[in-house]
Amino acid sequence: MWHITRRSFAAGTAGALSGLLTAGDTMAYDPGGELGVIRRPRREFRGMWLATVANRDWPSRPGLPAAQQQEELIGFLDTAVRRRLNVVIFQVRPTADALWPSPYEPWAEYLTGEQGGDPGWDPLGFAVREAHRRGLELHAWFNPYRIANHADPSRLVPAHPARLHPEWVVPYGGRLYYNPGLPEVRRFVQDAMLHAAQGYAIDAVHWDDYFYPYPRPGEVFDDDAAWERYGTGFPDRAAWRRDNTDRLVRETADRIKRIKPRLRFGISPFAVWRNRATDPEGSETRAGVQTYDDLYADTRGWVRKCWIDYVVPQVYWHIGFEAADYAKLVPWWSRVVDGTGVDLFIGEALYKAGDPAQPDPWQDPAELSRHLTFDKNWLQVRGNVFFSGREVADDPIGAMARVVADHYPTPVRPPR
Repeated sequence: MWHITRRSFAAGTAGALSGLLTAGDTMAYDPGGELGVIRRPRREFRGMWLATVANRDWPSRPGLPAAQQQEELIGFLDTAVRRRLNVVIFQVRPTADALWPSPYEPWAEYLTGEQGGDPGWDPLGFAVREAHRRGLELHAWFNPYRIANHADPSRLVPAHPARLHPEWVVPYGGRLYYNPGLPEVRRFVQDAMLHAAQGYAIDAVHWDDYFYPYPRPGEVFDDDAAWERYGTGFPDRAAWRRDNTDRLVRETADRIKRIKPRLRFGISPFAVWRNRATDPEGSETRAGVQTYDDLYADTRGWVRKCWIDYVVPQVYWHIGFEAADYAKLVPWWSRVVDGTGVDLFIGEALYKAGDPAQPDPWQDPAELSRHLTFDKNWLQVRGNVFFSGREVADDPIGAMARVVADHYPTPVRPPR
């Protein structure tokens, strides 16, 4: 909201008030000669993810005419404005493909229904222009290692890098992944992603929670050859895998700053780094997945080393959930970012609101609003991001409308 502080001063004493000003404030006189400080609204990150993988949010189905795809995309941007959001995190590399004309990878099949099919327009370029016209930031969301949500390389276009370099590929859990243990893979995926950063006026490079794949009981991620070649000097394979992920993050961060020093780099990890039972520095949780141990992603370390500009832990559980309580994870992440200069935004599971498969708290339209109320106790929390665009628009039980009514009375700008 707007905060106005007024004090009376004799003529010529505006300098006495100037010391009260902070960035974004202005001094103003009223007709009675009263001098005041107009407090601008506090900057706050209000984001939504817009997922394209498997046509989750956009486009609604593959093969739509370009004009209809553009109309749908504009609809999501207008929804963001209507909900008083200020950032759209747009998934532009869902499965080792592209939503822009890339020299590295084929067009995403989610556009035309055929991988490599030219949609006749540039979705990323269009999204950047239309978002900025509406005062929205556009963060380009990439998935580094996922190749396909199936395990058949022959279904990829013949010129796909994964077919040209089958030695880069690891099938796992019915899907195909690039091998993070190969230096040439890490370099390639960086080149593919940063091509968009070089060519478009995006506001950030954004990754989600997929590094090494989530573990599947009874299945092995077969990186034996890479481990034998590159694992010398590491105490075990887990430490080597974490180093591979660290290298990807650190190298990408360095390259982003060389390309565009003001371009931000953010990551949205699974919210549990380690349980306290595993590590005294961990959170008071009992989650079945720990990013440090299972995804080989030292998410806490990336923040503490200031390799990233912002972090959006996916705190996708309700307040009071025994195994991973929202009210315990938000304070933990607040302590992690404290003093680092890394911004903390909390990822919110809007998609659970009203889902009959979810527990009772998610049937209450006020649950998410309570999350944002709780977050106000922690100065390190500078905003929230909602998954995802379809639910922001459709809002089946009014949970998003409740958030807007309770917490977003006026538009604000995101932190910078």
